[in-house]
Amino acid sequence: MKKSKKYGIPLLFVILIYVGYINYPRLNIVAGYSAKNMNSSVFLAGRDFEFTDNTDNNFSPVNLALDKVDQKEKLTTASVYGLLTRKAIYREGLGSVLLLDNNDRGKSELIPRRDRIENELSFPYGDLDQKDSIFDNVNYTKLEEAINNAFDILYLTRSVLVIYKDQIIGEQYADSFDKNSKLLGWSMTKSITATIFGVLQKQGRLNINDKAPVTSWSHDERAKITINDLLHMNSGLEWDEDYNSISDVTKMLFLTKDMTKIQEEKPLVGKPNESWNYSSGTTNLLSGILRNQFESHQSYLDFWYTELIDKIGMHSMLIETDLSGNYVGSSYGWATPRDWAKFGLLYLKRGNWNGEYIFDESWVDYVTTPTTGSDGQYGGHFWLNAGGVYPDAPKDLFSANGYQGQRVFIIPSLELVIVRMGLTEEPIFDFNKFLKGIISSIN
Repeated sequence: MKKSKKYGIPLLFVILIYVGYINYPRLNIVAGYSAKNMNSSVFLAGRDFEFTDNTDNNFSPVNLALDKVDQKEKLTTASVYGLLTRKAIYREGLGSVLLLDNNDRGKSELIPRRDRIENELSFPYGDLDQKDSIFDNVNYTKLEEAINNAFDILYLTRSVLVIYKDQIIGEQYADSFDKNSKLLGWSMTKSITATIFGVLQKQGRLNINDKAPVTSWSHDERAKITINDLLHMNSGLEWDEDYNSISDVTKMLFLTKDMTKIQEEKPLVGKPNESWNYSSGTTNLLSGILRNQFESHQSYLDFWYTELIDKIGMHSMLIETDLSGNYVGSSYGWATPRDWAKFGLLYLKRGNWNGEYIFDESWVDYVTTPTTGSDGQYGGHFWLNAGGVYPDAPKDLFSANGYQGQRVFIIPSLELVIVRMGLTEEPIFDFNKFLKGIISSIN
């Protein structure tokens, strides 16, 4: 027995060290996610520590991390078993960011200049309440039932907003949320990023059919890749979009200082315009390409807001930047459901916002044209129903989609914009059933 104890304890110690070593990279991602998500939720969205810990960060394996919040420094830390600690800090105007070393904290950063012009208009062109409008062809009882069904306790839905002919005909929020709550759109931010290209194209400042202006590709096969290929996720570049492992996307979001570079450095594994592959790295590469369209970093930061976001009154929106100051255009856009809906309405109106075209009408046709190889599911940084993913919804439906079931659905044939935000997606949340219920309430 004594001999067993003599060798058993060191062996157990060695096993624990080995297990820790093998899982250390994964712990880095887990702690990074927890620290970043906690920081954004508390300091950007204004929610408290306990709520975030019990909801947004309460899923495996992220719930393994122990979080702490420093209100004075606007700093959060997350530790997993005491083996690894990650930190995130909030920067006014730029949002939260994961730190890679202690030298990252004190940097002076430029911040975007916002244009928050107040007006006396009602939603959607202003923020005043709408006048009550009753549509004879809307079955409000059936609509309310469809919305209520989305708030089943299993679905973790936080908001549903239904807009028909510019009027809010249905709006509901979970406990602790309301019309002023900022919610993370995750990959819905990709559609914002793509729209900036539409704005620049309208202004004659770039042509999306040109070769992608990436200097490091100039002497190899990647030189054939166009901006159009990148916008359609059809570049042929290698990329692994797996959130359940140490993959390209998790390394980019949680271990990288400059998120615009990781996709740029990948080799060509397919042919441009023939190899559809969904890639968050591609969107952040596009953010880097956008940065190079401006003479100064300040101009890059300002343009997203002055020419799109604030121009259509999405004043609650904030797109977070990485440590190098680039917008994380793949993932980190926050806004209220009503402001996310304004973005959908802009596309429903084919770029015309209260008499001013933000982008050309043809841009809507561009982003809703299916990408080669996507089976009608994907266009220019928007998801499509052309292939019938939602069999009970019109084929002209297109949407901005995000992780955990964030959606802005745009249905031109029905003059509908539908926003759903929460913490679950397929198969837990049945989007076809959700859409069918809302659509069937309108004759």
